[in-house]
Amino acid sequence: MIELEHVSKAYARPSGETVHALTDVSLRIGRGEFVAIAGASGSGKSTLMHIFGLLDAPDNGRYRLDGQDASGLSVKQQARLRNRRIGFVFQQFHLLPRTSALENVELPLLYSDRSSIRGQGRKALEAVHLTDRIHHRPSELSGGQQQRVAIARALINEPDLLLADEPTGNLDRQSASEIMAIFQALNEAGRTIVVVTHDSELAAYCRRIARIEDGRIVSDEPVAQPKKALEAAK
Repeated sequence: MIELEHVSKAYARPSGETVHALTDVSLRIGRGEFVAIAGASGSGKSTLMHIFGLLDAPDNGRYRLDGQDASGLSVKQQARLRNRRIGFVFQQFHLLPRTSALENVELPLLYSDRSSIRGQGRKALEAVHLTDRIHHRPSELSGGQQQRVAIARALINEPDLLLADEPTGNLDRQSASEIMAIFQALNEAGRTIVVVTHDSELAAYCRRIARIEDGRIVSDEPVAQPKKALEAAK
């Protein structure tokens, strides 16, 4: 599903200094995999996720998403592909404070051209075991519940690829385990998931760990026995 070939990316700081975020990165992630991109702050892992999600483009090299060369797409085509094929989960929940869980989840449908959207919000909240909080606003939910709403929102258009950037960074360990249990269940159902994290304990829930240091992939190994996450209460 994801193919990077000799990808590099650099940024210029206000001081004029050039920061090489990625250097000659080649990586393949197959359909149905559950992969952690693990590395310290500043290692390049978030830049890698932005390229995966078509939020940024490499300076050099090639990125293919499910066989399609992303470099040949217009901005409009990239936006349409993101909406149809990719779901995002971030450390910050980015929920609208004055709207219900259901309304937050259904927000991406405003930009969708799907012919049938009836019941999709409830179905997505069902997948994260949150139908009993469907009309609650974010302030009435715990941090773990808010992240579950954010995951449901990412699932609303039934994407092939789910990208999560430090998805448990604002949560306690129990809530983090519940979130990873949801990811494990989604992966077992066939969803391709990539988690970006600095937390080695979080990475242990995944089936494969690619470690990045100073913008380079330094190791890429399967996890012999992924840690089993604690399921969220239904």
